[in-house]
Amino acid sequence: MSASASTPLFNQLRALNDREHLLHSPAATPSAAGNRRRKEEKAAYRQNFALDADRILHSRAYSRYIDKTQVFSLVSNDHITHRVLHVQLVSRIARTIGRFLRLNEDLIEAISLGHDIGHPPFGHDGERILAELCMEHDLPPFQHNVQSVRFLDTLEREGRGWNLTLQVLDGILCHDGESSLTNLRPAPITTWEEFDQRLAAKKRDPKSLPIPATLEGCVVRLADTVAYIGRDIEDAIRLGLISRSDLPQACRKQLGDSNGTIVYTLVTDLIANSDSAGSDGGRVGFSTAIATSLLELKAFNYEKIYLAPETKHNLPLIRSCYRRLFDHYLANLAASDGHAANGGEDLGQAVDEEHRNPAARVRDYLAGMTDDFFLRQAERIGCAVPEKQVLPRQP
Repeated sequence: MSASASTPLFNQLRALNDREHLLHSPAATPSAAGNRRRKEEKAAYRQNFALDADRILHSRAYSRYIDKTQVFSLVSNDHITHRVLHVQLVSRIARTIGRFLRLNEDLIEAISLGHDIGHPPFGHDGERILAELCMEHDLPPFQHNVQSVRFLDTLEREGRGWNLTLQVLDGILCHDGESSLTNLRPAPITTWEEFDQRLAAKKRDPKSLPIPATLEGCVVRLADTVAYIGRDIEDAIRLGLISRSDLPQACRKQLGDSNGTIVYTLVTDLIANSDSAGSDGGRVGFSTAIATSLLELKAFNYEKIYLAPETKHNLPLIRSCYRRLFDHYLANLAASDGHAANGGEDLGQAVDEEHRNPAARVRDYLAGMTDDFFLRQAERIGCAVPEKQVLPRQP
């Protein structure tokens, strides 16, 4: 359904955009500023960033979130966090912060929902393995945030992508790196040439941590940590990996010892210590005391959860499956017309110049897999695959 400049729907859109000037802070990003790579002939009557959030929700990559590892892989327990829940938690937390700072909640939601779409099977472990394989085949190291942009901007819809706004794609690209920064100011860009340069620089140097162009993107970047830090602790307790009393005493005193209290403390502190009222682009961040405790809690999580031997015991089998699947698909592409990957699986048509490199097509195919599909494909070609650990349902 389209709307022309003379219809009531267009007038309502204009009224919504005008209302933002009254409701939003000076540092907020107006919906009317949404900048798309390709002009769309249909005059949409929905605001730009709300439309982007809907497009992300309807993407095939978003559907695959449901079986993507967050931290704990191969655990058959309905209460363990998967990627689909994580992005929803980020969205809710970031929108709460954005509402109090009078920012654009639609932009926050779109960035939040799309920020992890590029994650491959088995979370950050899978990301590191796929990065190694890419470098062995003369590709840039795999990075899930770069891949998120590639899915949404290029690969989806048979190579047309979703034509999302620059502000949303920039927030997705720049969402990582929160571990080293607890206070952020936006680093604005306004053109697609600047965005493409930022994307190319990130591909060249995975250690670079570009700052989001909008204050909404900065909020999502910090909300990502708020969403996972306590939730991962609850999952680890549920799995018997740690106990609540193991948490550092100073962190328990400053932040709390449950996900609910940790989230509440961090969100309250962010709202109290951020500034969106000035005309200088604003700032979002934690107080010094809370930032110190948060970094200490992260260090605890890395030592006791993310790098714990109990979390990594299936990694050798997963690594072997990645390697064998990568080689298998490359061999099949070389021996076929570029379609058949495994006796019927289809890597699809090459959609851009990058896909002229068979290794890039295999990378994109593997990155899009869910955990279970990955394991089925690996087993099909004769890989030894790890088995899921069945745990009792807990209240």
